Amino acid sequence: MLYSILIYGSESTVAAWEPGVEEEMLERHTDLREDLQGQGKLGTVLRLMPNVASTVRRAGDLHPLVTDGPFAETKEQLMGIYVVECESVEEATHAAHRLAFEGGVFEIRPVTWYDPGVIPARIPQV
Repeated sequence: MLYSILIYGSESTVAAWEPGVEEEMLERHTDLREDLQGQGKLGTVLRLMPNVASTVRRAGDLHPLVTDGPFAETKEQLMGIYVVECESVEEATHAAHRLAFEGGVFEIRPVTWYDPGVIPARIPQV
């Protein structure tokens, strides 16, 4: 079954990390991606830009409100997404545990539909 691992955290906390903390965390991401890819279990992986780069559209109104900025009313910000194929929610939870960081919140949710699309994988320069 496919699972999404939604990674939430505080952008201000991440921005204040001591030198080397982000590099260590990214090494753990690389290790997990390599392990899952080697097993044929890795789907889409996304690292999202900070909330200030987002646009929010609220549905339901005759004239929906569209805003720029972090107005989704969440305490933590959605920072990234993994799509993984796992035999059980426990296996997906173990993968999320390998990504843990101080203040991080990981939501593991089954995926009911997945279309990998045709956009090639790339790492943009930020």
